[in-house]
Amino acid sequence: MISKEQKTKIVRDNQAHPTDSGSPEVQVALLTERINLLVKHFGDHKKDFHSRSGLMKLVGQRKRLLEYIKNQDVSRYEKLIQKLGLRK
Repeated sequence: MISKEQKTKIVRDNQAHPTDSGSPEVQVALLTERINLLVKHFGDHKKDFHSRSGLMKLVGQRKRLLEYIKNQDVSRYEKLIQKLGLRK
């Protein structure tokens, strides 16, 4: 679970303007943090298949949001990918 302070920091780092809290970039950053936490969880709990299905939903949602950003503006997409370190 992401703490309120972590969530606020992630939103502040990825927002387009001071009142932005729901843009696709912010949503992708929050999903990425949740995915990273779940991946660490699976290091200790290899047989937690219920959480793994939730992880797959999060990954699919992030993929759809990234595709949306890519279709809107490729430079925004590339900048976000670089910032979050998603693709190599």
